Amino acid sequence: MVSYDKRDIASSSRYARQVIGAPHPDRDEPRFVQVLLEAARRFPGALLIPASDAALGAVARHKPALEVAGLVVASDDAPVTETLLNKASTFALARSAGVPAPVTFAVADEDDVRRFCASAEFPAVLKPELSHVYRELVGVKWSRVDSTRDAVEAYRVARSHGLEVVLQELIPGDERCGAVYNSYFCDGEPLVEFTSRKIRNSPPDTGSPSVVVSEWMPEVAEQGRRLLRAAKFSGYSCTEFKRDPRDGTYKVMEVNARHNLSSLLATRCGVNFPWIQYRHLVEGVEPVGYEPGGYEQGVYWVDVTRDLQNLRHYLGRPGYSWAEFAEPYRRGCVFAVMDRRDVGPAAARGVDTVRVAADRIRSRLRRGRRGRAAYEPVA
Repeated sequence: MVSYDKRDIASSSRYARQVIGAPHPDRDEPRFVQVLLEAARRFPGALLIPASDAALGAVARHKPALEVAGLVVASDDAPVTETLLNKASTFALARSAGVPAPVTFAVADEDDVRRFCASAEFPAVLKPELSHVYRELVGVKWSRVDSTRDAVEAYRVARSHGLEVVLQELIPGDERCGAVYNSYFCDGEPLVEFTSRKIRNSPPDTGSPSVVVSEWMPEVAEQGRRLLRAAKFSGYSCTEFKRDPRDGTYKVMEVNARHNLSSLLATRCGVNFPWIQYRHLVEGVEPVGYEPGGYEQGVYWVDVTRDLQNLRHYLGRPGYSWAEFAEPYRRGCVFAVMDRRDVGPAAARGVDTVRVAADRIRSRLRRGRRGRAAYEPVA
């Protein structure tokens, strides 16, 4: 495997026979691609699967060269990939395809922000066009804004990093309104489909799923098909939706045109997307026999570390009980990282979690000492 992140827990897997270091593709794309080209000479015919948005963008932009070098590239071509990576173009595509989406306002300058706020209902959302870059620099996927002041401040933070953003209505309802459409497409047509419903997020308001349950949702699948057909997409993707309680409509939130952490849920339910893609691209075996909804339903996927970090938040919600929080754990769930056959990633995640928590505690203690020192009288 090729890794650019020292915190990458996949490198601790017993199945990672060799880890090749690379620079971050957002910081040094030419060198990142050069590492892949060098790997191609060592592993001709290997399937290259980008596992992050940063890697996906770089791989898609250099897909022809990587294929000439001998790799089988598991991404769509650059124009399609970059349309789905970019939030503004994704929502424009949804509008053109008749797929419901939140009301979105393109922002070119601070005056645009104020114009949006003049007629907007708060709270609203400031979203980066490239969420993986925003998360890397700001620490969250998007920012909630509750006033014109919040929106202007969030916009200034984004622009200080050179990031383009959009402003968007905030769809009401909690994470239980969320749904996911996982699929494998070929030339704009679905070959395999899988849907699931979100149960909890981490962080609860602005994060990604920490608990999901398998459930066939025909309306979600139909909206996902329409969007990816409009994109003429090929490959695996994870499309996220949220049900708007005001009208009951599922609205598209984002498209991840790559494999994601929760794809293990589909594998547990009988739909092994990585294996499907490998057999199709490397061996030429087209997937057949996957009927819509023909997989095991009611199976929970849990990212334990991230889920437990939000235990206090959920138990603090009115009417939220211990029994409700524990339900996924009691139902024979599949874990995101923990696996008794391959304990390395879980151990690495645990060590990293303790390290990050210790760093935060030390940082708070230092700030506390500085604050006390500022008020101590001078002798």
